[in-house]
Amino acid sequence: MCAAEATRMPAKTSARAGAREWIALAVLGVPAVLVMMNMSVLYLALPSLSAQLGPDGPQLLWITDIYGFMVAGSLVAMGTVGDRLGHRRILLLGAVAFTAASVIAAFAPSAGLLIAARAVQGVAAAALAPSSLALIRTLFTDARQLTLAITIWMMAFMGGGALGPLVGGVLLQYFWWGAVFLLAIPAMALLLVTGPFLIPESRTSASGRLDAVSVLLSLLTPLTIVYGIKDLAVHGFNLPSAGVLVAGLVIGALFVRRQRRLADPLLDLGLFAIPAFAVSVTGMVLVGIVLFGTSLLTSQYLQLVLDLSPLEAGLWHLPTAVTGTIVALVVSSLTGRIRPTVLMSGGAAFALLGPVLLTQADTNPVVLVAGSVLLFAGLTPFMALGTNLVVGAAPPERAGAASAISETGAELGGALGIAVLGSIATGVYGTYMVGHTPDGVPSKAAETARETLPAALQAAQGLPDSLAVPLAQTARDAFAHSLHVHALITIPLLIALAVLTLALRRATPPSAID
Repeated sequence: MCAAEATRMPAKTSARAGAREWIALAVLGVPAVLVMMNMSVLYLALPSLSAQLGPDGPQLLWITDIYGFMVAGSLVAMGTVGDRLGHRRILLLGAVAFTAASVIAAFAPSAGLLIAARAVQGVAAAALAPSSLALIRTLFTDARQLTLAITIWMMAFMGGGALGPLVGGVLLQYFWWGAVFLLAIPAMALLLVTGPFLIPESRTSASGRLDAVSVLLSLLTPLTIVYGIKDLAVHGFNLPSAGVLVAGLVIGALFVRRQRRLADPLLDLGLFAIPAFAVSVTGMVLVGIVLFGTSLLTSQYLQLVLDLSPLEAGLWHLPTAVTGTIVALVVSSLTGRIRPTVLMSGGAAFALLGPVLLTQADTNPVVLVAGSVLLFAGLTPFMALGTNLVVGAAPPERAGAASAISETGAELGGALGIAVLGSIATGVYGTYMVGHTPDGVPSKAAETARETLPAALQAAQGLPDSLAVPLAQTARDAFAHSLHVHALITIPLLIALAVLTLALRRATPPSAID
């Protein structure tokens, strides 16, 4: 079944949604905002968090990316559980767990406990996103209203990621770093109070049992692969890290093999035979890699390299959020005249202007922000249109699983961007510091400074001004260099994204895509 056919079919027998359904959509937008905001809200808190908890380089990366990987590894399982037990039930249980984990994270006394709380947050968030999308499909059966509802939900999803640094900056101006996690309490309270009355239950009796082995393999695959890549990027080639990477690839192969053999697979690989589905999911992975990897670096650049306050750095993210919202609305209005895949491919090509500008980032925040705005604007069509294609392409009984795969693409891409591109940037930073650390800096301080920029700035505080000033400036130069290298890496990714989408469109009949 093609995406357009799947989207048009309900219109023949369905009634249009009323005020109750649209209010329910607003409530469902709450978890969408929080899931993505929780991935990016921590960016500006890293300096103060590092000063208080003192995490080492690997712990700092795990604090930022364990959430995304637990989300990505759990999404498909949670979508399947929702199909079987009821999406509203899973949504509300996820809201309770997310709130509890957020409180623990806010008051975590150590990096280890914070990482554990972030992991639990990730599993809970995985219960929120696919259930929300599946429930939207239940609420809106009219084709046009369904398309608009999914677009609005995706705008909330994207807006959460874009607004995370801004909200974090405002909170950090007046409160401690843990306050960024307490946003979940009032938002989830609203969902828990209104959800049972506004949102109908939705389940699929045809759903099969949940395969525990598949769930375990789906979690281990991204975690082991990224751990290997992370360690190789930071410490160079070594057999243990390479072995972990190979083990992750083997686990992934076993996962795929098991899904092909199961009567009720956790991940329905047959969905990837649908061109619209394959295009959207692949695109979302690449979009997540580029956007979140870049957001992590630009957020730290504004605060640590340009020495802006958290509030000032957050405000500099506002143009990106506003631009993304405008582009999403414009793109949605153009889909009746221009094929979604053309908009997606053209957007990816336009996004190339972003990293080109980022390679020129210096002490002027305008250049940095302009590059981020262009990048985000160009990739917004994928985020705005891709999920609608995915949900429309899937049969109704697989709504939860399809929604979960769609969100898995975005979340997995985001986690990979933070972990892999973040690790590469950390490696580039450390290599630069090895060759440029000022003479006279004590060996212990020099070694600490090579881990991360926050560690370097903290090490500089314990040195006399004659050494502290040049060490801090060298560390900032090293971070700027890592951002420039990161921008160069994203260019071929964007080119591949544009070409792949356009090629798949040309190779597929129009009705199968649009």
